[in-house]
Amino acid sequence: MRHIILIGFMGAGKTTVGRVLARDRGYAFFDTDRLIEEKTGMKVSRIFAEMGEETFRSLETEILGGDWTREENWILSVGGGLPLREENRTLLKAIGTVVYLRVRPDTVIDRLRGDTSRPLLAGDHVKERVEELMAYRSPLYEKAADFAVDADGKRPKDIAKEILGRETAGKPEDAVHTMASHSAEKNG
Repeated sequence: MRHIILIGFMGAGKTTVGRVLARDRGYAFFDTDRLIEEKTGMKVSRIFAEMGEETFRSLETEILGGDWTREENWILSVGGGLPLREENRTLLKAIGTVVYLRVRPDTVIDRLRGDTSRPLLAGDHVKERVEELMAYRSPLYEKAADFAVDADGKRPKDIAKEILGRETAGKPEDAVHTMASHSAEKNG
């Protein structure tokens, strides 16, 4: 099995599902935000506040090029903004199978209610901000992914099982069709 990389909007369940996958497969689990915090000695929110989003995005790209990616048997959860850069999307595809955990805006809002650690959701008008960011990011996530899994209303272990079934079946062309159909339904 290739490495599995989980992408999607904040609150989609990437870290939780990634830990389940890693535990079930006996693989190592990595999270790009944690790797950046270890590298810099700073929390993500502090990096955003003191150095800005562009510096943080550059750190994400650096992390993807690290030696750890050559290790065997790992699962990676990436920050919600990492796939926005074309360079990162290319790197992700080169190092593993990219899975987009797709969720609705209401799911994100419910899951992140009261979470003050998300710099892009600080302040008022959270629902509008989530909808705006998701509208921009979703097509990029779909472009980056080998396949997508709808994560709304599912338990992490069920999402993990679906990922493993689809990843081992090796049917990314079905997944692209599924993503295109989902986009058409959303926009239709």
